[in-house]
Amino acid sequence: MAGGISAATRAAYPSGCRNDPIGCFWLGGPVPLLPQPMKRIFKNNGLSIVLLVCFLAFWAAQAVSGFKVHNQDQILYGRSPLEFLDYLRSGHFWQATGENWESEFLQMGAYVILTTYLYQRGSAESNDPNRAGEFERERKKKPGSWLYRNSLSLAFLVLFLLSFTMHAAGGLVEFNEERSEHGQSAATLGEFLGDPEFWFQSFQNWQSEFLAVLSIVVLTIFLRQNGSPESKKVGATNSETGD
Repeated sequence: MAGGISAATRAAYPSGCRNDPIGCFWLGGPVPLLPQPMKRIFKNNGLSIVLLVCFLAFWAAQAVSGFKVHNQDQILYGRSPLEFLDYLRSGHFWQATGENWESEFLQMGAYVILTTYLYQRGSAESNDPNRAGEFERERKKKPGSWLYRNSLSLAFLVLFLLSFTMHAAGGLVEFNEERSEHGQSAATLGEFLGDPEFWFQSFQNWQSEFLAVLSIVVLTIFLRQNGSPESKKVGATNSETGD
């Protein structure tokens, strides 16, 4: 057996399929050869495609599991369970979604900006501090408009604000449903944003995102992953800094 496929099975397919793993998918049965245009698309965009599929799969899993959790609580407190489509419009679902997206976009936006100005010697995730003057001169160059030169960080800022709004709006609906159950009047958005519950939801995610970034910054000083652009070369010294 080679890669889970017997020699006889491999011999039954065209050489392009036997020798080029990008051109074929092994699904426990026959190995279909991808058409050349699809093969090219996957080769050039495989990382984005796989990440998108993972995102959609886990978001769907979140929706299904959240639906079950929410309805368990509904039944526990003597309320009628929701239909799945109703759940997808609920504050419970959008609060959880916005809460997590918000922290991810904060992490990436902060990382883009901080790595522009700050350094960590030896890390694959940092510019080289020995070239700080060169990077400073590069930042002062103006080959394009200010908007374009800062478009990446601005895009993350917009995505963060949108997901923060989603978290706040969904959280307010959920918060007011709980208040209604206890005979309390509905809170305004301002009152909800001033409640510790909202910030507890945010901070518990934000701290974990910065811990994750800290981990990759520090671990790439000492550890390697052969073939990954997020790692220094296996033979690189710990003091060598990746650009």
